[in-house]
Amino acid sequence: MTDQGREPKVPFGVAEVTGPSMYPTLKHGDQLLVHYGAEVRSGDVAVLRHPLQQDLLIVKRLVERREDGWWVLGDNPGAEGDSRLFGTVPHELLLGRVRGRYRPLARDQRSVRGVAAWAFSAVRPVLSDRSVSRRLRAR
Repeated sequence: MTDQGREPKVPFGVAEVTGPSMYPTLKHGDQLLVHYGAEVRSGDVAVLRHPLQQDLLIVKRLVERREDGWWVLGDNPGAEGDSRLFGTVPHELLLGRVRGRYRPLARDQRSVRGVAAWAFSAVRPVLSDRSVSRRLRAR
């Protein structure tokens, strides 16, 4: 995941998804609207600093708040790089909540039908999915 800068000075920013860990909710190349400093709860998708490499930003679903931080998982159970690998993410590394995503127009969507399908699905809110968070609850 990449971001356009350091610590945000405005409440909203844009970040780009890299990798498959949040598929199918988010795809590689999706642009995210991030609400920095927003209140979060279990089930939300959030942007965090990686606990082992803090110059790297990650996007994960917040599964469970623990005393020492958040247990986070990707929506793609086959992808690595979440709390199953590095444990909880300290509270101070949580940057913001993902409010929406925008999918860029694909090269094969140049027809009228393709553009219409893209326009219908390109911009979507990213909502908390409590059923996913319960299903993925850490053991």
